[in-house]
Amino acid sequence: MNNNFDVIIVGTGAAGLFAGLCLPHDLNILMITKSKIENSDSYLAQGGICTLKSADDFDAFYQDTLKAGRNENNPESVKIMIQQAPQIMKNLMDFGVEFDRDSEGNLAYTREGAHSEFRILHHQDVTGKEITSKLIKQIELCNNVTLVEEATMLDIICNGNKVTGIIMENNGDVVQMNAKVVILATGGVGGLFKHSTNFKHITGDSFAIALKNNIELENINYIQIHPTTLYTTKPGRSFLISESVRGEGAYLLNPDMERFVDELLPRDVVSNAIKKEMDKYNSAHVYLSVMHMDHKQIQTRFPHIYKQCLEEGYDMYKEPVPVVPAQHYLMGGIKSDTYGRTSMENLYAVGETACNGVHGANRLASNSLLESLVFAKRAAGVIKETINNIDFDPKYIDVSGYDKDKLELENKKIIMDEIKRKDGEFYDKWCKS
Repeated sequence: MNNNFDVIIVGTGAAGLFAGLCLPHDLNILMITKSKIENSDSYLAQGGICTLKSADDFDAFYQDTLKAGRNENNPESVKIMIQQAPQIMKNLMDFGVEFDRDSEGNLAYTREGAHSEFRILHHQDVTGKEITSKLIKQIELCNNVTLVEEATMLDIICNGNKVTGIIMENNGDVVQMNAKVVILATGGVGGLFKHSTNFKHITGDSFAIALKNNIELENINYIQIHPTTLYTTKPGRSFLISESVRGEGAYLLNPDMERFVDELLPRDVVSNAIKKEMDKYNSAHVYLSVMHMDHKQIQTRFPHIYKQCLEEGYDMYKEPVPVVPAQHYLMGGIKSDTYGRTSMENLYAVGETACNGVHGANRLASNSLLESLVFAKRAAGVIKETINNIDFDPKYIDVSGYDKDKLELENKKIIMDEIKRKDGEFYDKWCKS
């Protein structure tokens, strides 16, 4: 394989894929992923993707996002995300993405917690799979993209404060890959948690690497706990029960089968309310009930969720389903501007890996896919304008000292220690549970 590229993209979720598709097709691009190309958290997204349904909804969408984020959001980032939403939806549909439609053929919108309006587009309850799979198909058609699966980034290579490539491991071989530009789209930190909706291989590698290379992080302790995952004693990734189930009318019940919270409050509020009930009853879970809802509605909107619950022994039509909060999303990350630029020259961060302040302290439901696509496209636009002016002067180093297993353990400790240092209360409440 060639070791010199124009751009290296680390990660094949929505942000990484979209960045690759938005870059000029005459650039030589390397894309690597730690697992298989489809094994990204973007692929798992159920509820949908927010959009600006009409110009009249701008202010409400803006305020909903700020309110959910406890007003710690970067207002500029929020405005850009909302303004760009309709164009992103058009881009997706041009790539073949299909969203659900009503009986008259118009786009169908749903609502989730903390949304004041129905503004979320969806494809049944597998929206992430629909979007990501169509982006993967488009990437596979790009002759300028070299895709390597089962490849782990072990470090970045920098010359002063300028990135010049990465060190990666693939099939036991550690190699140096050089590039004018590196885009980090490696997701969040879910694999570090016992209970998480994330794939287990998503362990925050980029954040440990950033700390070791003096790249600025921001709000790494701003970690979202999702209120409702299917309770199980089995090890592995927690199965998410989309917030849109509550958005369309489901109830949360304590062990006495009583409602105890407004199900449409922001995720952090609902998660804390559930934890309080679990502690009060000394219970490992609470319950989610759709028994009062129209069964046809459930089968039409949430067939994947219904099937998964049935496979676990729960018929949602006949009984409440046990649910428990689990780690879901990272609002913080590598500090970036609204074009994905980080504190290191020619190094970009997009998607969950980046922190441009759009989510504040708590992400509004279904803003993740939109945010990933908007700012990945903006990063690609800047790279298109500047890459020909970058002097390509690779710095060659000895890679023999890199030990993947040792580094993975070291990186996990670095990140968890940083989370604990930033927010010991959060660490004690959720990281040990």
